[in-house]
Amino acid sequence: MVDHSADNAARSESGLTDDDFAPVWAADDRPRIPRVASEREALTAYLEYYRATVEMKCRGLTPEQARARSMPPSTMSLHGLVRHLASVERWWFQQNFERRDVPFLFFAEGQPDLDFNPPADADFAADQQTWRAECAVSREIVAAHRLDDTARPLDWYEDVDLRWLVLRMITEYAQHCGHVDLLREGVDGRTGS
Repeated sequence: MVDHSADNAARSESGLTDDDFAPVWAADDRPRIPRVASEREALTAYLEYYRATVEMKCRGLTPEQARARSMPPSTMSLHGLVRHLASVERWWFQQNFERRDVPFLFFAEGQPDLDFNPPADADFAADQQTWRAECAVSREIVAAHRLDDTARPLDWYEDVDLRWLVLRMITEYAQHCGHVDLLREGVDGRTGS
C-alpha cells in the first residue's frame, strides 16, 4: 500500500488550486467578513465589505478615467456610481429612516440624474469625500438604533425595520459592485474579485 499523506498535505481538501478561482484584486485591503457572527455584526460587515469594494476599485483613477463610460451602450461611469451611492446612503438612512430634513444630493429641478450624469465641472475627489461622509453618517445611524427599530419611508404606506434597510443597502451595493467591476475593467483592464 502506498502512503499518500505527503501528497494530501500539499493539496487543499477540495483538490482545487488558486488557478481554479477568480483572480483576487491586487492590494485588496477590504475588511474580512466574519464567518461566525451575530446578526448585527454580519449585516454591517457585509455592508462595509461592499463599501470597501467600491473604495478599492476606484483607487488610482484619474478624473478622466473615473468619468469614462467604458462599457457602451451603458452610460454609467465610476464617478457617476460614487455620486449615486452617496445619494442612496443619504436617501435611505437620513431622509427615510430618521426623517432628517436634509437636501437631496446631486439633484436639481429638471435634472434628476445629476448623480449618474455628473456635470462637466464635477470633482471626482470631492464627490468621493461626499460619499465617504454619507457612509459615516449612515454608520452612526445604524449604531444608534436596534435592528428592530422601525420607520416609515417617504411616500410609503408601511413601516420598515433597520434590518430591512441594511439588507436593502447590501443589495444596492452588491448590484453596483458588479457594475464597478465591469467599468474598471473597461477603463484599464484591471480585474479581480
